[in-house]
Amino acid sequence: MNGPKSVRKLPAAWRSRAKALRRYGGESPAVALERCAEELDETLVERDETTYSLVEAARESGYSADHLGRLVRDGKIPNAGRPGAPRIARRDLPRKAHAPPEPRLAETPRPRDVSNVQIVQSIIDKGVE
Repeated sequence: MNGPKSVRKLPAAWRSRAKALRRYGGESPAVALERCAEELDETLVERDETTYSLVEAARESGYSADHLGRLVRDGKIPNAGRPGAPRIARRDLPRKAHAPPEPRLAETPRPRDVSNVQIVQSIIDKGVE
């Protein structure tokens, strides 16, 4: 199954699958997928709004706390905290090239997930028999 490789793309993919399920009479699974998409959207927004101290931001970004502090003082990164106690929102964190990238979905489903994925994909592709 070719699907989204990024967590951020999942809600749109789930909504698309819900639309296809609904077309074939799968109202309940479609509603469940739409609710999951809404929950993931909310979780991603909440995660992006999480703020870090300079030390925590340094661990996340790969840059030093001093460098991040300079970026905040220079206005290159918005201060999500207060003067004298800067914080950086996750969405504004710079990332070094060698820093771990955003989490991606597994390229291959785990064996226990394959049957559910295949069932849903079959319904989408062929409809309910």
